Amino acid sequence: MIAESIDYGARMQANLVRVFGERDAERRIAAIRELYAEDAVLYEPDASATGHAAINQTVDALLSSLPPSFVFTAIGPAVGHHGVGRLRWQSGPPNGPVAVTGTDVARFEGGLIQTLHVFIDPTGA
Repeated sequence: MIAESIDYGARMQANLVRVFGERDAERRIAAIRELYAEDAVLYEPDASATGHAAINQTVDALLSSLPPSFVFTAIGPAVGHHGVGRLRWQSGPPNGPVAVTGTDVARFEGGLIQTLHVFIDPTGA
């Protein structure tokens, strides 16, 4: 069996910047449609969302809860194999202290994100 060729770096970075880093809902939903399968599931520590509209609403709620200056940036490159990719990230004000770190783990099918599990690192660890 030949493994599907996926540019994990490009796909995971695009998700971080164009979905989780995009405060404009119209641009964000366009990116979600491009990057996610129609029936994709976003798993967060306390909730999940299925489908493009629900994922968009979940990300909108997250971004609304953060200060407007917060940005998401990658910590190193994405890695992946056999349809699963991982990207470590951090969030906080640009050039400011890091407020939160975490890891996204995505399962891809047909080059699209089928599931995305968001892991938030414990604070003060």
